[in-house]
Amino acid sequence: MTEVYNPEPLTRDNAAVVFVDNQVGLMTGIRDYSIADLKQNIVGLAKAAKALGLPIVTTTTSSQTLWGPAIPELQEALPDQIFIDRTTVNAWDDPRVEEAIRATGRSKLIFAGLSLEVCAAFPAMRAVREGFEAYVAVDASGTFNMTKRETALVRLTQAGVVVADGASLMIEILADNASNQAGDVYGALGMDWSI
Repeated sequence: MTEVYNPEPLTRDNAAVVFVDNQVGLMTGIRDYSIADLKQNIVGLAKAAKALGLPIVTTTTSSQTLWGPAIPELQEALPDQIFIDRTTVNAWDDPRVEEAIRATGRSKLIFAGLSLEVCAAFPAMRAVREGFEAYVAVDASGTFNMTKRETALVRLTQAGVVVADGASLMIEILADNASNQAGDVYGALGMDWSI
């Protein structure tokens, strides 16, 4: 019998969001989503997390030499955010990133990154090994072909990472549609028709 992994719900008090390498250069190689849809999902996740008051950590890798800056849409959605630029493949391997994640004080970490199988998966799997509960917002984590996407989802599941879409994770955290933030969250997620 397969063991069921069903962690306690995400809340405003236990969750943080980590955006990994949502960069201009990496975006050009995305093939599993349209660029417009992927950007909408990334920005929607960022705006919803901000509306919910969640701690947010943002990173880039080799922005001056390889992949360029974070996409302008994400920078605009998070204007006061500092993007930690690093050279390590796994974001968690950079001590500044690990410190920023731990400083959130949250036990449940939601990752979104380009690419899914490296930028989102590697730190999410490391988070699980470090005793955190890790989630990957797969619709805010594009990649370069369908094989990479499919194998990443299997590997993440095998490693104990919860795979979900960003909107569902944010709505789980919202928890109550009577909340003052409900309109902002649904609007951020492009679901303003629902309010």
